[in-house]
Order: sequence, then C-alpha cells, then structure tokens
Amino acid sequence: MDVLENYTGHVDPGGPASTRTLDALTITKISVGPMDNNAYLLVCRSTNEALLIDAANDYERLSDLFGHIPNRPRLRTIVTTHQHADHWQALGALAGAHGSNTVAHELDAAVLPVPPDVLVDHGDTINVGEVPLSIIHLRGHTPGSIAVVYDDPNGHPHLFTGDSLFPGGVGKTTSADNFASLINDVEDRLFAVLPDDTWFYPGHGDDSTLGKERPSLAEWRARGW
Repeated sequence: MDVLENYTGHVDPGGPASTRTLDALTITKISVGPMDNNAYLLVCRSTNEALLIDAANDYERLSDLFGHIPNRPRLRTIVTTHQHADHWQALGALAGAHGSNTVAHELDAAVLPVPPDVLVDHGDTINVGEVPLSIIHLRGHTPGSIAVVYDDPNGHPHLFTGDSLFPGGVGKTTSADNFASLINDVEDRLFAVLPDDTWFYPGHGDDSTLGKERPSLAEWRARGW
C-alpha cells in the first residue's frame, strides 16, 4: 500500500493512505468501503503500539497499514466511534487477528458485532502506548457517539469526531430533539473548550479545523441540520 507523507486531510477511496508525524504520535488516514469511510491508525512513536479509530471496512487494506516488516506496530486497541454498521464491518476480523482490545460507549455497545472489552464515557482517558487520549461523548447522531482527542503538548489538539462533526455541519440526526442534543454537545464540549487550531478528523470526507467552522455554528443551529 502506498502511504503519502504530505498530509493534507484528503484521501481518495481506494487510493493511498496519508500520514502525519507528530513528536509522540503518527496519524495515518485511509478511506475504506463503499461509503468512503475514514479509518485512522494512531501509533505511539515510543512504544510502537497502535490504536485504530473505526475498523470500518476492507479488512485487507486496513491490515496492509501495518506493513509486513518485523517492526510493524502492534494493534493493541480498536475504538468504534458509534454503532452505525458502516463503521465496524472489519471490527471482528481485525480484533480477532490481532488480539486487540475493543472500545466503545455503553449506549452503542449492544449493536456492535464484538462486545467491547472497554466501555468509555465522557471524560475518560485511554492510551495508545504512552500517549493519552480523551473521550468526549457527543449525544445525538447515536446515543453513544464519541469523539477522541489528543492534546499535543508541542502543538495543537487533534480531534477524531466520527460522524458527529463534519466540515459544514454536525452529523445526521433523526429528530429535532436529537439535533438539539448534538448541536449543544458540539458547541459545549468541543467549540467551547478546544482552541481554533484544533484539527479535526471526521468519519467521512476531508478534515477541517474548529476555527474554520466556528463562524457557521449559528447558521447550523438555525437551519436545524
């Protein structure tokens, strides 16, 4: 598999993966499956342990991310951001092949094909190697949707939002109450506490920053989606 080093936040379905290298962590983005799902491989540079966010589809392509060399990273953890089936088609196969711990929120756990080894809630911390990651519960797209944030002490935060936040708006909801819940959580738990240079990585499509999207919050709320 080709892996590009000039990370832009855009990857093409079936195309190369793209990696950005931070002081403590590498982040590799790949698009998989017929719904252009993003999966993100985080690797601790000190321990070579890896965490995958959303084993969405294409078991073979996701496995290729680890390479075929003796020092390939060990996939210790797989996080599922929410219960929708396009985000976990490869979960069982990857977890079984690598002996990985699986992580999800309790409110979405019952739908997943593999019972989570670890249930997380808002404010919890998990680790990839020596790197801490914080869990943010964003209620509305699904009851147990979560985001994952790495607050880089030598840079800006990196936020993995699943289908709760995209460039141009919040994720799809099925009722006015669910939309109100999601837009409230996105405002209160993301935009109110994280800086404008926070780079966010959604479950589909291109990345963005909170600063770029912040001026549109009132418009999103007014339009109701």
